[in-house]
Amino acid sequence: MQADIEALLAQGCHAAPAVTALTVQNTVNVSDFRVLDREWVLAQANAVLGDSEVAAVKLGMLGSTAMVDTVVELLQAHPHLPVVCDPVLRAGGGGSLGKDEVGYAMRERLLPLSLIATPNLPEARILAELPEGTADECAEKLLPFIKHLLITGGHGDEHEVHNRLYSRDGTRQTFTCQRLPGSYHGSGCTLASALAGRIAQGEGLVSAVQSALNYTWRTLRDAEQLGQGQFVPRRLPLDFCS
Repeated sequence: MQADIEALLAQGCHAAPAVTALTVQNTVNVSDFRVLDREWVLAQANAVLGDSEVAAVKLGMLGSTAMVDTVVELLQAHPHLPVVCDPVLRAGGGGSLGKDEVGYAMRERLLPLSLIATPNLPEARILAELPEGTADECAEKLLPFIKHLLITGGHGDEHEVHNRLYSRDGTRQTFTCQRLPGSYHGSGCTLASALAGRIAQGEGLVSAVQSALNYTWRTLRDAEQLGQGQFVPRRLPLDFCS
């Protein structure tokens, strides 16, 4: 949630969070999580939706099929909202953030309500039920469920990171960036929130993807190792922190 808020602030947006799950985590890994009650999540979301003009929705960790159904209910009541779905199924340190049936529920019921999903390759494989699938193979399986799919790279040993944007109309674009050393805590959340922020600001989808990828790369380049595990992206300029 901290990553989401900081990334949205950096895009000039106001973040209005509705918390779906609480985690026990540090820069090393996530060791436990608890999904909140359905009624509590609905109350949070409806309080915001009834008060403010929401420009975009970013989804992160849901943690259970019941929470997937709760979010589906909310989105069906507000079908005009552009949704960026970050299918958070694994922590950066490798810890599970939901059983595999959560991925199935997201694919079947949540992706059709979203504008774009931003899985990394391991998450795309879970969603597509292709344990060894390539990005292209996962996209072929998932595009019947969603209009646009951004599968992020960086999980191999390649010198450059290839992030691939697939669209249901058959178009495909690859965005390449320099691979940085180390591993990073919250990079996926940073990217998805930055993308939602650019969409909320009225930027076209392809341009918003490029802007979000460029911003995320800069946060990783400037990351700090604050604990004993992964580096933490610097999402805000120093003058935000004075």
